[in-house]
Amino acid sequence: MKSKISSLSKSEDFKNLLNGKRISNPYSTIFFKKISSKSNKLLNVSFVAKKKIGNAVKRNKIKRRLRNIMNDAIKRINMNLNYSYLFIAKKNMYDAEYKMIKDSILKDLIKVR
Repeated sequence: MKSKISSLSKSEDFKNLLNGKRISNPYSTIFFKKISSKSNKLLNVSFVAKKKIGNAVKRNKIKRRLRNIMNDAIKRINMNLNYSYLFIAKKNMYDAEYKMIKDSILKDLIKVR
């Protein structure tokens, strides 16, 4: 199933998601919640890398990795379009291998669906 990814834009949506359920792994924390005002045709996913992680180059690399993992997950896993997702990266994600990060995030996304 190929669906279009859109990002959350309103701060109230972020606050809503932070009150929802969450799953953690060594590399990231995934918040997910059903948001009523959202379209069922788009998958709402946002990626956050805090300034504590490092400079802009490191944060952007982490977000690129997360976007790539999410695109692979959409192809492999039947994602629930009713949910909105928020990925918050942890500091050790920058130094970890891509395959390790991808495996742990895919396991968590399978639990969510």
